[in-house]
Amino acid sequence: MTGKRFSDQRDSEQCWQNQRHQRARPSLASAIGEVVKLNFVQIFCTVLKPMLRRVVHEEVENGLRRTLSYANSNALRYKSLEPSTMQLKFRKHLTLPIFTGTKILDEEGNPLEIYLADINNGQESIIVGTLKLQIVVLDGDFPSADGNIWTSDEFEKNIVKERRGKRPLLAGDVSVTMKDGVVTLGDIELTDNSSWIRCRKFRIAARVVQGSSHEVVIREAMTEAFVVKDHRGELYKKHHPPMLEDDVWRLEKIGKDGAFHKKLAANDIKTVQDFLRLSVVNEPKLRRILGLGMSDKMWEVTINHARRCVLDNKLYVSRGPNHIIFFNPICQVSKAVINGETFNCRDLSRLNRAYIQKFVADAYQSWNLLEIVDGLRNDTPLITQGDMVDQQPSNCAIAMGMYDGRVFLAGQTTELAFV
Repeated sequence: MTGKRFSDQRDSEQCWQNQRHQRARPSLASAIGEVVKLNFVQIFCTVLKPMLRRVVHEEVENGLRRTLSYANSNALRYKSLEPSTMQLKFRKHLTLPIFTGTKILDEEGNPLEIYLADINNGQESIIVGTLKLQIVVLDGDFPSADGNIWTSDEFEKNIVKERRGKRPLLAGDVSVTMKDGVVTLGDIELTDNSSWIRCRKFRIAARVVQGSSHEVVIREAMTEAFVVKDHRGELYKKHHPPMLEDDVWRLEKIGKDGAFHKKLAANDIKTVQDFLRLSVVNEPKLRRILGLGMSDKMWEVTINHARRCVLDNKLYVSRGPNHIIFFNPICQVSKAVINGETFNCRDLSRLNRAYIQKFVADAYQSWNLLEIVDGLRNDTPLITQGDMVDQQPSNCAIAMGMYDGRVFLAGQTTELAFV
């Protein structure tokens, strides 16, 4: 029995050993799988190695760049806090209102000029050489009302950029070079209105481009805060003062394509010059054309606006067998030569009014046929409506007149002709 149990045990152990050897011996499929896996790992490592190198290289570069940028920004911030003795300034205020798409000019209608000033004494300063300037748009609330000192970081944070999907907010010559402390800007214009920011106002500002000031701290220049309106509003705005060639609807109380505009156009009164000529020659007729809708109060506003028109120095000449009459652009007699005798300024008051009025009426009817010559702006026209004004006999060029209790120099305003 013992021998039989020992034999069975040996058989069992041998069977277990055979099974173990069979399990340990790899099959052909598993061997192929191992080879494929090994090749895949080798190929993957070959591809991944340069990729990892590139990623690590870029991250190191970005880290260094951020570190240097932070250091530079801190240096600039500390530099901006240093006391500065120089500042950029705009020479004059802006012409207002400002519309989108129109050239930004100063209050005299000229391009904007920037100069370098000494902060201590406010006097203009000169730096030999050139400075590169950048023109930007600022939030109208910057700087605060009680603060006239700011840092470069504060200035940068208040620069207004264009809205998403819009053109650059400021177009034109936004990069200029200042030479010897002065520069005139070229054409610059705003492409968007200011209604979309909180304060609804912009400022135009100028700053020195980093690296062009040769380590000299120069503070930025900025204009007064202003509203930018859509250019469509400019199409209907009134002009102050109006010009001779302006459409008649540029006058107050006369709307474009309105009732008064249509009535005037139907009577061939298309410009401010046409309006003023008829008001000189036959004011009652002009009132009748406008009709009862033009009240006395409205008329005063319109005619006073028209009378502030800027006249040029052209003279319109009417010639006859024994006379030469000179008219200003709104049909007022400025000078007359009758039977060889010249009548200037105050001499015209000695002529018969009805006699002169006939020349005025004839000239009005044939206005487009009159000869045009250049004349003097200080010739006082003969008043064709109302009473004559008193003039100083000593000098025609400084003749004075009264209108609504105010005194004007002759030649400076057409109001003298409408006492």
